[in-house]
Amino acid sequence: MNKEIIAEKFRLLQDRICKAIETTDGKANFMEDTWERKEGGGGRSRVIVNGNIIEKGGVQFSAVHGKLPEKIKHKLNLSNSNFFATGVSLIMHPENPHVPIVHMNVRYFELEDGTFWFGGGIDLTPIYINVDQAKDFHKELKEVCDRHHPEYYSKFKTWADDYFFLPFREETRGVGGIFFDHLNGTDGLSKEEIFNFTMDVGNLFAPLYCRILSQNKGESYSEKEKDWQLHRRGRYAEFNLVLDKGTKFGLDTNGRTESILVSMPPEVKWTYQYPIESGSKEELTLSLLKKGINWVK
Repeated sequence: MNKEIIAEKFRLLQDRICKAIETTDGKANFMEDTWERKEGGGGRSRVIVNGNIIEKGGVQFSAVHGKLPEKIKHKLNLSNSNFFATGVSLIMHPENPHVPIVHMNVRYFELEDGTFWFGGGIDLTPIYINVDQAKDFHKELKEVCDRHHPEYYSKFKTWADDYFFLPFREETRGVGGIFFDHLNGTDGLSKEEIFNFTMDVGNLFAPLYCRILSQNKGESYSEKEKDWQLHRRGRYAEFNLVLDKGTKFGLDTNGRTESILVSMPPEVKWTYQYPIESGSKEELTLSLLKKGINWVK
């Protein structure tokens, strides 16, 4: 299982995801541009805008290499070495406030001395939380995790709760999901087994999210609900710019800024002390933006 094979599998994953999103959206198609990183490697950026369902979305593939940047070397406490990194990262921002934002990422990193690890995950950020959909979402993630390791779901669900958390707001970004990083065989799985788990997570995305798109796309919404969506997108932007390690890694390795920041929502609103009515759907959603909720009980 070498880096070239892993990168090609990720490239094909990008193809399958884009095709599924286009089919489900039914209107817009992804535009693509390829780019090169002057220090080594490059990628394919695909962006979809103004669809029937998706207002803006990006599915990015990259495979980059070269000398490990000083910022990354010190941040990860690694030796000064050549590195290789490849992955697929995506974010979808729907038009309808009743269709959740979603993020998915699978990635692989190695050094020339043989050090390697896999990372990734999926998390869902509803503007209005649908409890039944949140439960179904977590159930499917658990089924994938359980096929590979009995402790993966509990461990990676907790990791997602902790990672996708805005401490200055005391809110989770959404209903969470799973998040994992630095998987390198210390839990008893071989490199190939970890790769198979990572690919299963990536392959779960399209059927899982496209089903939610199809279920929610026809729901009507008011101006008030659209305003709440723009307000909540502000929280998403705050996380991506202030806390997200993937964004920082991409910028620190001189990645393509336009592709990295395609994750930002197309339109955002910050309202000072947004008024929340007692007993409202907005209040219910805020009450569920907490760590430690057991969605699969």
